[in-house]
Amino acid sequence: MKRFAELITELDQTTKTNVRLEALVRYFEASHETDILWAVALFTGRRPKRPMTSTRLREWAAEHANIPLWLFEESYHIVGDLAETIALMLPPNAVEPDEQRLSDWITLIRSMQGLEEEAQRDQVFEAWERLNREGRFVFNKLLTGGFRIGVSQKMMTKALARYLDKDEAAIAHRLMGNWHPDDTSFDTLLRSDDQGDDLSKPYPFYLAYALEEDPDGLGDPAEWQAEWKWDGIRGQVIVRDDVCYVWSRGEELVTDKYPEYAAFADALPNGTVIDGEILAYRDGVPLNFHVLQTRIGRKTVGKKILEEAPVVFMAYDLLEWEGKDIREEPLTTRREHLETLVKQSDGSSLLLSPVVAFDDWASLTETRTQSREHYAEGLMLKRKSAPYQVGRKRGDWWKWKVDPLTIDAVMIYAMRGHGRRANLYTDYTFAVHDGGQLVPFTKAYSGLTDKEFRAVDAFVKQNTIERFGPVRSVTPELVFEIAFEGIAESKRHKSGVALRFPRMKRWRKDKKMEEANTLDDLKALLKQYG
Repeated sequence: MKRFAELITELDQTTKTNVRLEALVRYFEASHETDILWAVALFTGRRPKRPMTSTRLREWAAEHANIPLWLFEESYHIVGDLAETIALMLPPNAVEPDEQRLSDWITLIRSMQGLEEEAQRDQVFEAWERLNREGRFVFNKLLTGGFRIGVSQKMMTKALARYLDKDEAAIAHRLMGNWHPDDTSFDTLLRSDDQGDDLSKPYPFYLAYALEEDPDGLGDPAEWQAEWKWDGIRGQVIVRDDVCYVWSRGEELVTDKYPEYAAFADALPNGTVIDGEILAYRDGVPLNFHVLQTRIGRKTVGKKILEEAPVVFMAYDLLEWEGKDIREEPLTTRREHLETLVKQSDGSSLLLSPVVAFDDWASLTETRTQSREHYAEGLMLKRKSAPYQVGRKRGDWWKWKVDPLTIDAVMIYAMRGHGRRANLYTDYTFAVHDGGQLVPFTKAYSGLTDKEFRAVDAFVKQNTIERFGPVRSVTPELVFEIAFEGIAESKRHKSGVALRFPRMKRWRKDKKMEEANTLDDLKALLKQYG
């Protein structure tokens, strides 16, 4: 735990990529392979199951620190992170850094599953007594199940590739799929040439950069292929050994959530991997993303949901063809195979993402303005000669989204942020006018500069009307332009609408509260774009 706690401290104290990368490599070089495997698992979201509720943990921390629970809760609201709050509030220990391995501590935490609360409490107290502040912080992170330290998959892959002296793309592929430290070893996962028989194993996704400038700088238009940018869930359909597997971009195996795709096992030949978009779709057109959201997170998908939110798989790239990895082939070749495959499949749930024809950048720019009429977020630009790469690489794939929708709204509630913003009010609730009242319709917490956040924080503290735990209602005075990607009808919201990716575009200091938009304005946008 000592080495891992030191690693976490190093990562937390810098935002410099090279410094973080070197810290990861040093940890790998100095650690046992079982600990390396668990570190990789933790950084890629494979955390041990939380053995107790956060409520119970907060109560135990207050008891161990000999302070009232209300004082701990107030401190938690200020700090913004439960693991850090506990580490700061517990009385200091005069102990040497713990020498037990990371894997031993994870074994201890997992052994707490199913124990009576009293036994859990005793083990947690004993652990806190054995650890210094840095060790406690890591232990608490593991207990709470909220292990997010800001190490990207790309950085983890790069560090492992450097440590193992292997190709970065190969390491990225090895880390994909349904592995866990319980059912694999470091050698099997990362060093051995034998990758086992995981037929469901997907490929790493290729991600596009946002195109911020005019496309003229991309060169000859004839070298590029344009497609619509669909607003769904990125995924891979895999057919191997007469079984269909479906993976989301978040590395979640979601086959059971989309039974419509089961027919692909018969419609597609073995050795097929297709990259595309899971889309809610009916009567020849995509449905609003809000419709697809009704299926996300459900453990079971009943008949009613299947009828209300039918899906298709919009295919736009082919990664494996007849059992062969063809990612190094140019896009034109992969596209030819994909077109053949979709035609042969004759399946209503598998569609081919159409190529958007254009002669020059000016005509494509005009076409882009029609994106929402085609139920798309914008355009994708892909270099025809490019291979299918790993991760986010600049140069060959670009997403060229349309300008967001906007509405001017009044801030009515504020809540403290998290992490480095835990001592500032940065999470806001916004409202629009409806008759003589303000109706809340969305929340947003991004889009302002640090200076603007500090100014709004000062306003909140000086203009608080009521307090509701960490939330404050404020004088309705500040107006902000809220940008969002889409709008949908919602029965869960008082306003009757739900926004897609809301954020603050700018602080409208030039507008008074009375000049903000109305609920009718929102509903007009809903009618046009919902």
